[in-house]
Amino acid sequence: MRGFVRAGTVMALAAGLAACASLVTGGPLVRPGEPTGTLEIVNRSSRTLSAILISDCSAASYGLNRLPAGVTVPPGRSYRFTVSAGCWDVDAGLAYNEARFRTRVPAGRLVRHAVVD
Repeated sequence: MRGFVRAGTVMALAAGLAACASLVTGGPLVRPGEPTGTLEIVNRSSRTLSAILISDCSAASYGLNRLPAGVTVPPGRSYRFTVSAGCWDVDAGLAYNEARFRTRVPAGRLVRHAVVD
């Protein structure tokens, strides 16, 4: 009997954590079965972008850094993300400054945003 209670408790906790995961991560950039577009972040600042956080507009946080490990965006360069069409919140990090904005990415289109000092 205790084994069933433990198993039930573990399953309930796992389900709860899975539901909270999108709150922490900002949700997946590409949702299965949805059309996609491209979001390009252009660094027109004088500093290197070390983090770009992107989350679905309905997420509770900006989520985690979406740049691959070891990747930065130096001044004058850009980085493109494939995302599901829709509303996205972006937080592009400068060394001690951030650029935050909300954008809408249409299916099959490129949306470009520049980060400046």
